[in-house]
Amino acid sequence: MKLRICHLYPDLLNLYGDRGNILILAQRARWRGWEVEVDYRSLGERIDPFAYDLIFLGGGPDQEQGVVSEDLKIKGPLLLEAAEAGVAILSICGGYQLLGHFYRSARGEVFPGVGLFPVYTEAGAKRLRGNIAVELGFLPGGAPVVGFENHSGRTYLEGGEPLGRVLYGYGNNGLDGTEGVRYRRALGTYLHGPLLAKNPHLADYILKLALERRHGQVELEPLDDALEMTVNRQVYLRFGRKNFLKFRRPRSSSPNKPAFSLR
Repeated sequence: MKLRICHLYPDLLNLYGDRGNILILAQRARWRGWEVEVDYRSLGERIDPFAYDLIFLGGGPDQEQGVVSEDLKIKGPLLLEAAEAGVAILSICGGYQLLGHFYRSARGEVFPGVGLFPVYTEAGAKRLRGNIAVELGFLPGGAPVVGFENHSGRTYLEGGEPLGRVLYGYGNNGLDGTEGVRYRRALGTYLHGPLLAKNPHLADYILKLALERRHGQVELEPLDDALEMTVNRQVYLRFGRKNFLKFRRPRSSSPNKPAFSLR
C-alpha cells in the first residue's frame, strides 16, 4: 500500500513543530510496511490535489498568511474540488483559518480564505495560549486529544460541525466550547505541539481517512502505542488539574458565555 502526502507551504506555515505531523504519519505508515511519498509545494508551484491521499497545511504568522492567501486564489478552487472528491485534508491554526471564509487581522487586513470550512476568523486583543484538551466523540476509546494552542484569532462556526468539545483551554474562540471543524474528510484545528505526537489514536484516524478514497474501508494493523497513550494521559491529568483549579463550568450552556469562567 502507498500513502501519498502533500505538505503545502512548508516554508511559510510551519509553527510550533507542525511539520512533525507529517513525520509521525509517515512513520506510522512505514511501521505497517507501507510505501510513503511526501511532496512539498509552495508559492507559485502547481499541484494536482487528486494525486494525493492527504494534504497538510500548518500554521504561520499574519504576514505569511497574507502571502499564502494570495497564492490560494489559484490553488484554493483545486482544494475545494479535492475535498468534495474525498481527499483528506489536515489544517492547523493559520492553515485552518485560510480554509475558512476569511481571516481579519488585528490591523484590519482581510485575507480571503478558500471557503472549504463554514467558519470565519477575526483577531482578538489577547492571545489564546496554553495547553488544551479536547473530546472528539468519533474517536474510539474515549481518550482525549491533547496539545498546545497559541493564536490571537477567534474562529466562529457558521453551522459547521466542530472537530470536538473543549475539556480545558480555549479552542476556537474561548467562548462557545468548540475546537476546530470537520467537513467530509477535511479537519481544521488550533492544536500545535505537533498535534499527533501525543495523539496516536487521532493519527491513525487521519491515516484511515487518507486511505478511504482509494481503498474503501480500511482496518489498520494495531501498533504498540502504550508509551504514547501514557504520555497522553499524563499530559491531560497534569494540565487538567491546573486548569480545573483555575476554571469552573458556567451554569448556563449559552453559546454566548465562555466554556469556562473565572472564579
